[in-house]
Amino acid sequence: MILSHLTPQQAERHAEFRAFADRVLVPQADRCDREQAVSREIVADLAGQGYLGAPVPKEFGGLGMDWVEYGLLTEELGRGCQSIRNLVAVEDMVAHSIHKWGTEEQKQQWLPRITSGRTLAAFALTEPDVGSDAAAVGTTATADGADVVLRGTKKWISFAQIADLFLVFATFEGQHTAFLVERDTPGLSVEPIEGLLGLRGSMLGRMTFDDCRIPAANLVGRPGLGLTFVASSALDLGRYSTAWGSVGLAQTCLEASTEYAGRRTQYGTEIRNHQLVQQLLADMLTDTITARLLCYHAGVSKERGETESVNHTLLAKYRTSTIAVKAAADAVQIHGAQGIGAEASVQRHYRDAKVMEIIEGTTQIQQTMLGQFAVRAARL
Repeated sequence: MILSHLTPQQAERHAEFRAFADRVLVPQADRCDREQAVSREIVADLAGQGYLGAPVPKEFGGLGMDWVEYGLLTEELGRGCQSIRNLVAVEDMVAHSIHKWGTEEQKQQWLPRITSGRTLAAFALTEPDVGSDAAAVGTTATADGADVVLRGTKKWISFAQIADLFLVFATFEGQHTAFLVERDTPGLSVEPIEGLLGLRGSMLGRMTFDDCRIPAANLVGRPGLGLTFVASSALDLGRYSTAWGSVGLAQTCLEASTEYAGRRTQYGTEIRNHQLVQQLLADMLTDTITARLLCYHAGVSKERGETESVNHTLLAKYRTSTIAVKAAADAVQIHGAQGIGAEASVQRHYRDAKVMEIIEGTTQIQQTMLGQFAVRAARL
C-alpha cells in the first residue's frame, strides 16, 4: 500500500522494489528458513539491482539513496524475506560505518567491494555476556608495534558464517574502538549457530579472537569513537531497517490473511464474512498503516537531519516490531490449523516477528529510552 504523499520517483521505485521482492525473494523465503542459509545467487541479485549499500554515495558504488526511498526498499525486502532484509541491513551498517568514519584508503578499498557483493560484511558487537549493555564489551585490542592484537569472543553475529570482512568492537587502551578484520586473519575462528527461533537464514556465528593480529591501520575512526559514534550511528541504521522491515512483515501477514479468509469457508460462507475475523483483519490493516506512517516520519526526519531523528527511529522500531508480532499472531489464528504447519509461511512470519522485538534494541530497552524522550518532549 503506497503512501499517498510519496514523490513520483519514490512511488516508482517502491513498485520496482515490490516487483523484485515478488520475483526473487518470496519464492526463496521458505527455503531460506528451512535450510538456514542465504545463497550467493541472491546476494548477486541484490548487488545487481544496487540494493547492497544503497545509501552509499555513487562515487563508492552505491546509489546515494535517500532515507525514505531506502525505507521503502527495506519494507519490500522484509515483506519478501526477513533473513535477506537482515543481510542487506548488516551490509549497510558496515558500509555506512566505513563511509562515515573510515579513512579514504578504507573507503576506496572496501566500499566498492561491499556494494558489488564481492565482499560480504558483518557487524560484530554482541558478546556472550554483552547485549543491550554494549559499553560492557569484553573483547580487547592491544597495540604491538605496527599491529593490534585482538582477544575475546563475539556471539550472535549475523552472517558470520559467510562474511569476508568484520567490523569488530573492542576496548583499546581503555577506550571503545572499532576495527576491520578480514576473515582469513590468523587467530580468528567462527563457529556456526543454528536452530534459531526466527530469521533462520541469517547464518549467525560465534567468533573467537585468539591473539588475532591485524594492522593498526584497520582502526575505524579514532580510539574512543567505537561505541558512541561508530556503533551508535550503525545501530541507528539497523533500527531503521528493522522498523521498515517490520512493516513489510505486517503487510505480508495482512495480504496472506485476506487471501486465505476469502477462500476458506466455514458454516456455509467465507470466513471473511465472520465478524471476529473481520475484527482481526481491521486491526491488522489499521496497525500496518500506522506502522508505515511512523517509519515514513522517521525517514523524513533523518533526511532533514533533525536533531531528534534518532528518537523518531526509536519510536518507529519500538511500535512497528510490536505491531509485527500482533499481526503475525493474528495471521496464524486466521489460518487456524493451516497456519501452524511447516509448509505455512505465516508460521515463519510469527517466528521472525518475535526476533524483531529483540534485535537492534529490545522492546524494554526502547521503552526506557523513549520514556526519557517523552519527559524531555513534554517539557519542550
